[in-house]
Amino acid sequence: MTSEEKKAYLLLKSVIFHYHGLDEKERQNLQETAQEIDGLEELKWANEFIAKDYFNSFDRAREYLNDIIGDYPLEKRVFYIDMVWKSNSLKGYVTELEATAMLKLARDWNVEAELMEIVKKISGGS
Repeated sequence: MTSEEKKAYLLLKSVIFHYHGLDEKERQNLQETAQEIDGLEELKWANEFIAKDYFNSFDRAREYLNDIIGDYPLEKRVFYIDMVWKSNSLKGYVTELEATAMLKLARDWNVEAELMEIVKKISGGS
């Protein structure tokens, strides 16, 4: 994974976690993810990105991520949206705010149908 990919991966997770207020489990999940992918510097960058303008961080991250992830092959865009959905599901639920944010990103990346399939699989729907 390149540094750019690590930044995108960690910014995506971070900005969705911050969307409702980062809790301790999410902070720990981000730290563990960064360690697993050798991305501690990229996590620091993502935290600084969000802190620079916390109120507008999702919109700024969305623009940044669209420029990067929007050009990725379909399977990689699906991987990112799947990863963030599953990460948010670790706490046992996904808030409406988080789901809306992920849906916006899925639309931006043309993977909305794939996100719906991910949600159906996780929720046991058909």
